[in-house]
Amino acid sequence: MAIINPNKLLSTVFIFVFLLGTTAMKAQTNTIQKQVLNDRLQSIVAISGLTATGDLGRLSTELGNGLDAGLTVEETKEILVQLYAYCGFPRSLNAISTLMTEIDKRKANGIHDKQGKQTVSKDGVQDKYEQGRKVLEALTKMPQFKPAPGFGEFAPRIDAFLKEHLFADIFESEVLTFQERELVTISALAAMPGVSSQLQSHVKMGINAGITDNQLVEVAQLIEKFVSRTQANALREIIGKPLAVVIERDMIVRISKIEILPQFLTDYNAILEEEAAASVEKEPGVIAIFPMSIKEQPTQIRIIEIYADSAAYQSHLKTSHFQHYKTTTLKMVKVLKLVDMNTLDGQIMLEIFKKLK
Repeated sequence: MAIINPNKLLSTVFIFVFLLGTTAMKAQTNTIQKQVLNDRLQSIVAISGLTATGDLGRLSTELGNGLDAGLTVEETKEILVQLYAYCGFPRSLNAISTLMTEIDKRKANGIHDKQGKQTVSKDGVQDKYEQGRKVLEALTKMPQFKPAPGFGEFAPRIDAFLKEHLFADIFESEVLTFQERELVTISALAAMPGVSSQLQSHVKMGINAGITDNQLVEVAQLIEKFVSRTQANALREIIGKPLAVVIERDMIVRISKIEILPQFLTDYNAILEEEAAASVEKEPGVIAIFPMSIKEQPTQIRIIEIYADSAAYQSHLKTSHFQHYKTTTLKMVKVLKLVDMNTLDGQIMLEIFKKLK
């Protein structure tokens, strides 16, 4: 009978346990890395982003895709109801009307969508503020004081609405999970300009709720697909991922040379100012519309126009604000000449616009 060296045996056992632990760690890491958005969750991102931007045409299509991917009618309604708190009643109500139309159309085509679990209000809640405060603590993993420091002290009513309605009435509904609700919120905020601080806060809440780093990368990709690369970059910057180049090969840079009839100059300038502001604010593909006039000749107007690509320009031509500008100023314009330009250094252009901000 061979004599086993105890030290050698201990060493062998240690190596086996170490390898077993390493394998388990690798398996766990691979599992986390492979946690991506399934079709149902991708639809939540698309629906939320398109609702936030008010793109009802594409929203109609994605609502149908979401129902096909497994979203129930009640879950879809709950997404759109929640979004009123982030992008306002008008866009939420428009999205709900679009959903109603889409469901009716599907019924007419013989598609009967699953209704799903309905929202049920929790009875017996004595203090909704306290209920909402606890939900927010669970999401942020931080103490939430009453009132909220800063804005809550300055405007107690908005603090009450936030806790009692958004985080009590809406987030406490079990139709969607906290993770799904944060996916809704992150997608909507990523689609809208000017809300980076709120987006940053909800990214942290989303991670606390179980949204993975890979899933956030996918959200950015979907926002780029359905909204714009610029808005997707806002999310990428927050999660520390490389930004995508905004300038496309078919980016349009143009100088419009316009002469206005003197008697219409005041009216024209007002209409142009309104159209330029609406284009930059509402259209992700409009990088800049910058109107100017020659100092010694105020009727000589020059407009620098920059569009992300030709598709963005074609989309711009169909907008209601451009059509209003075109039809109302037709009689005011004496001369119009469009001069297309080539960019000599696209990277410098990006730096210029950073400074303008």
